[in-house]
Amino acid sequence: MRKHYDHDELDESGAASQPLQQFERWFADAIRADLPEPNAMTVATVGPDGRPSTRVVLVKDVDARGLVFYTNYNSRKGRELAGNPYAAVQFHWVEQERVVRVEGRVEKVSAAESDAYYAVRPLDSRIGAWASPQSEVISSRAVLLANAAKAGVRFGPNPPRPDHWGGYRLVPDSWEFWQGRRSRLHDRLRYRLVGGTWVRERLAP
Repeated sequence: MRKHYDHDELDESGAASQPLQQFERWFADAIRADLPEPNAMTVATVGPDGRPSTRVVLVKDVDARGLVFYTNYNSRKGRELAGNPYAAVQFHWVEQERVVRVEGRVEKVSAAESDAYYAVRPLDSRIGAWASPQSEVISSRAVLLANAAKAGVRFGPNPPRPDHWGGYRLVPDSWEFWQGRRSRLHDRLRYRLVGGTWVRERLAP
């Protein structure tokens, strides 16, 4: 299976000088194009055995401080980040033939930020944070449903945020923007943080 890439181009004259600005442009393009879940990103972490693992999460905030996603701190990714607080994330907007890769250090967001986001989630999602022992082996789906029912009875319509659930912020030190081009001569612009300044450079495809 092969695909010819000719949707757009990415050159230095048209790219933003700062990576966050470039990301905001492309993210806005993805939203305007009504792409499915444009905020979905793959998160890669590395465990103590040196083996990488990936999963798809939804980015919930992007600003000058970094990219924020929420999860169970006791999940596999949470445990791996506790031991090795670095990660890489990737957005793939297939229809626009674009990829964004971001690497950097990961830190927990403040409890206040996690509380604020948790409070605006739908009730079933808030209950779900209590019901799922994420990444643990369970005997059947019935376990999740039973846990959710118990949490619903226990907390009613206002469950508090579990201590084991909250946000992470990836603080970037590298961004890469990939635009598919003809003949596999793709455009790749990388921004590296050097001494507090973003340096932009072109990579060979």
